Amino acid sequence: MKSSDHKSSDHKPSDHKPTDHKLQTAKSLFEPSPETMALEITPILNEPALTVTNTETALVIADLHLGIEWDLYRSGINLPSRMKERLIRIEGYIEETTPARIVLLGDVKHNVPQVSWQERDEIPRFLEALAAYAPVDILPGNHDGGIELLFNRNAGIRVHSAKGAVLDGIGYFHGHTWPAPELLGVRSVVTAHNHPTVRFTDSFGYSTNDPAWIRTRFNPEVLREHFKNLDFNDKTAWANPEVFIVPAFNELCGGVPFNESTCEDLLGPAFSSGSIELDSAEVYLLDGTRLGLVKNIRKLEHTRPRPKPKPKPGKIGRSRKNPNEGSDLKRD
Repeated sequence: MKSSDHKSSDHKPSDHKPTDHKLQTAKSLFEPSPETMALEITPILNEPALTVTNTETALVIADLHLGIEWDLYRSGINLPSRMKERLIRIEGYIEETTPARIVLLGDVKHNVPQVSWQERDEIPRFLEALAAYAPVDILPGNHDGGIELLFNRNAGIRVHSAKGAVLDGIGYFHGHTWPAPELLGVRSVVTAHNHPTVRFTDSFGYSTNDPAWIRTRFNPEVLREHFKNLDFNDKTAWANPEVFIVPAFNELCGGVPFNESTCEDLLGPAFSSGSIELDSAEVYLLDGTRLGLVKNIRKLEHTRPRPKPKPKPGKIGRSRKNPNEGSDLKRD
C-alpha cells in the first residue's frame, strides 16, 4: 500500500512483482527475547530483507550497491544494469508487508570515492520510486559519500548520520563506524556492512557461500574501552541490545563467511575489535534453517574453517590499519 503523503510526481509504481513465489515471513526465525516481547524482527523467507515492527512496521534492506555493474565493467566484466529488477523485487516486498517506512541500511551506491554516470542516472529514480510508497531512511555506509546529492529534496527521503540513528525504538547503523552512543540504550540494533555468509565445503574441496542472518550481542567489556564516558550501570544508557546483522541485498557483492572468520577478519571497528560477539552468534540461512552458534558450526565437517589461500604476489588487499578502506566488492 502506498503512502498518499509521499507520492512522486514523475514515477508510477511498477505493476510487476516477483513471480517465483509468494513472499512469506519467517515468523519463528527470530523469536523475541523476554525483554523485547513487544518488538518483532521478522526476516522475509528466502529473501535478504526483514521487517521490524514496534509501533510501526519498517522494511529493512542493506548493501544494495547500485552501480556495481559500472565497477565490474571497468574490470573487464560486462553486465547489464539490474537496477530495474532490484526495484521490482523490493516493490514485491512492499506489496506484501505494507511498511510505514523503508530503511536502507547503508551502501545504497557502490562506487567510491567517485560517483559513476550509472549512479547519477539510476539512484535518483530508484530512491524516488521507493519514496512513492513510504518515507525512506538512509543510514549511510562507507560507499555512500555524496548520496545526498543524488536525489531531489524529496520530503520522503532522509539521510541520517553515518554513526546511525534510533527509529521507532530500534537502533540502526551500517557498521563501518562505531555506533552512536544512543544505539546502546535500545533493546535491538540492526546493522550490516560485512555481507554475512556461511561457507559450505564438500569432500572434494568445492565450496559455496550462502547468505546468512546473524543474531548476537555486543561485548560490553570491549565497548567500555571505546565508550569511556558511558555509564554501563545506567539501564537507560546501556540496554545490552541484541544485534541483528543483515545479509547483502546485492548478490554480486560477495560476502564474509562468518564460520571461517575471526573478529580481526571482519570489517568495521565494532566488528574487528570484538565489540560484537562472534563465537556465540546464532546463524540462520535465508530459508529459515538455524545452523546454530558460530563456535559450533566451526566443528562440523562441511563448515569448519579451511586453510586460507596465500595472497598472490602484487595483490592489493584492504589495509587492516584502515578497515574502512577499499571496496566491499574485493574481499579475501
